[in-house]
Amino acid sequence: MNKKSPNILACALRDFFGEYLPSLRGLSPHTVLSYRDALILWLRFLTSDKKIPLTKLDLPNIQPEDTIAFLHHLEQDRHNCVATRNIRLAAIHAFFRFVGERFPEQLYQAQRMLAIPFKRASVAVIDYFDYEEIKVILECIDRSTALGRRDYALLAMMFNTGARVQEIIDLQITDVQFIRPFQVRLLGKGRKMRICPLWPQTTQVLRDYCRHDRGLNLHDHQPLFINHRGAALTRFGIRYIMNKRCEAARALQPTLAGKSLHPHSMRHSTAVHLLKSGVDLVTISHWLGHASLNTTNRYASIDLDMKRKAIELIESPSDVKAGAWKKDETILEWLESL
Repeated sequence: MNKKSPNILACALRDFFGEYLPSLRGLSPHTVLSYRDALILWLRFLTSDKKIPLTKLDLPNIQPEDTIAFLHHLEQDRHNCVATRNIRLAAIHAFFRFVGERFPEQLYQAQRMLAIPFKRASVAVIDYFDYEEIKVILECIDRSTALGRRDYALLAMMFNTGARVQEIIDLQITDVQFIRPFQVRLLGKGRKMRICPLWPQTTQVLRDYCRHDRGLNLHDHQPLFINHRGAALTRFGIRYIMNKRCEAARALQPTLAGKSLHPHSMRHSTAVHLLKSGVDLVTISHWLGHASLNTTNRYASIDLDMKRKAIELIESPSDVKAGAWKKDETILEWLESL
């Protein structure tokens, strides 16, 4: 009886998620889960498209054309945007880089998979809250209730720090320094720690929220922002709170109606506010925890007020004198006269 050959795909997936990503690469649990979700979608599509059970699917059966079909499926059937498509492809690329290193006999197949390019996407206009819009949103929150005080503290903290949603979710009370200098410790992407200063007003709001509404000691190891069940807020919870508070403020601030806003918009708002206040891009980059200054540079081109001020410094076309060559019969004669 011939001994059945081991399933290379199964071995590769086990080593990739069990050892390579968490131990050798030291990636964060969030990144590992993102890769897992991408490969689950990919495997489900392959088994459905090829009409074979997952136990019979192996690496030699998978061709680049299958992965390209999966990427089309993401955009056309699941209605994913190009950015999401590229995130899924990045996970597949990471897997096949590992396959090429761990299984040399599959190197040619890995190279073909890695040759699948990322798709270029149009850069969307960044929506953000103007300072007046932030002010109206906060003023519309009823701070006579415990939920109102929590939401006020949450949005004030997000605007002050420009923290990512996951950074806010992971915040513990002990991450906030309630004595001068007021600051908060944030754990960002790649498990990079950074310190962000807090305004005295934000610190006072957080202190009142923790002591009066939560009844906690400021040195307790507890999530800073919790839901009605006592657990840390989720992404969906923060999105719900922001949508609710924006909706309540639209009657007083009509400009909010024309914007597509989400929790990350608060991060953009912090960056634009710092930029308009004269803070340099390098400091803003450190404030937001950007890995590259190129990420921060985009904020220099999105604020209309700054563009209006720039255009005021430029001469109007009516003030510019016509070029000397306009008086000559031909451009060639003007060029020869130089």
